[in-house]
Amino acid sequence: GVWRQTKALLFKNCLIKCRTKKSSVQEVLFPLFFLFWLILMSMMHPHRKYDEVANTNLGTLDTSVLVNFVIGYTPPTRMAREIMKKVAFDNFEDGLITEEYLSEEELQEAGTLKPSNFVGVVFNDDMSYQLRFSDLVAMSSTYMESR
Repeated sequence: GVWRQTKALLFKNCLIKCRTKKSSVQEVLFPLFFLFWLILMSMMHPHRKYDEVANTNLGTLDTSVLVNFVIGYTPPTRMAREIMKKVAFDNFEDGLITEEYLSEEELQEAGTLKPSNFVGVVFNDDMSYQLRFSDLVAMSSTYMESR
């Protein structure tokens, strides 16, 4: 019955492993080698835990960097207009250039036409938004879930 077939199958597999010792050793050693390699790589690049930064006054913002800076936003709702007006005129003496776009596709197209000084803001609702940067803007290397 079943026990005799199982015993015959185990005996057959043992004979195959004994006759092909090189491949049997490789089956055991390759995973161990890769495990050792992964451990070595994790030791070479340890996880960094950053401490909390205390609240400090960072001083005034250098607005000379933001000359001719354009902030595009979509969708053009009343709340989005109020927020962008506050961002442009309450925080900067000269004001930033803000442009409203009807759709996210228009915003992305505008970002490709003027990539060096353009940032897009997509309002999901009145309380949340996403920023869209061109590929020329340096991105953070520590954590980036999505653009």
